[in-house]
Amino acid sequence: MPESEANPTFSKSTGLPRKRFYRARAHSNPLSDSHFPVPVSPRHVDYTAHFPELFPSSDQVDSSSKRIQFADVGCGFGGLLISLATLFPETLMVGMELRDKVTEYVKERILALRVTNPGQYRNVSVFRTNSMKYIPNYFEKGQLSKMFFLFPDPHFKEKNHRRRVISPHLLDEYAYVLQVGGIVYTITDVEELGEWMKACLEQHPMFESLTHEELEADPVVKLLSTATEEGQKVARNGGQTFQAVYRRIACSS
Repeated sequence: MPESEANPTFSKSTGLPRKRFYRARAHSNPLSDSHFPVPVSPRHVDYTAHFPELFPSSDQVDSSSKRIQFADVGCGFGGLLISLATLFPETLMVGMELRDKVTEYVKERILALRVTNPGQYRNVSVFRTNSMKYIPNYFEKGQLSKMFFLFPDPHFKEKNHRRRVISPHLLDEYAYVLQVGGIVYTITDVEELGEWMKACLEQHPMFESLTHEELEADPVVKLLSTATEEGQKVARNGGQTFQAVYRRIACSS
């Protein structure tokens, strides 16, 4: 019996998990202590568990192996990841999500897509983790080429601004794991947060904004407002979004 018939959490028509069984609070406190396994270092990330078709044995993972290049921080239900997986089929990418139910949904969604689309989506996976605490545990210096921060929690109260996922001290960590030329993509429907993220990036010595021509030529930029559940909701309601897209540059001496 197909899993979608045996398990009501899966759609009979698509074979994909149904979101309503995986709903959780819109945001979590990133400063609270959650309990989940965290690799001691990037060398301890289990590529075989996350990309079994590409790394069927842990013996095949070494310093010369392909590494994760894209990280979607706070990936939600994985809409952007799913779009990127087919746009960049040779690039390994992960979502990083703190909420356990949402992480489980993304995991089941990817597994179902691999079954219904043989040979596709084998390059994408998801980590349940707190990216504000453990980014250096997952990625080496200069490993990533793209990082995404789409519709993050605005943490409106000034006393909670330290919980924002874009901040001066966290940009130091993102600059560490991004290669020179790597790109940070941010988008929000909260104008004040959009101004905050842009100001943080603008003032950081290791980031510079992309030009209008570069933004127009980048196919990923178009996905920022269309690929995610949050972006689609903003569009349905006729809302406005605020983007900040910046490139990692070499530190000037």
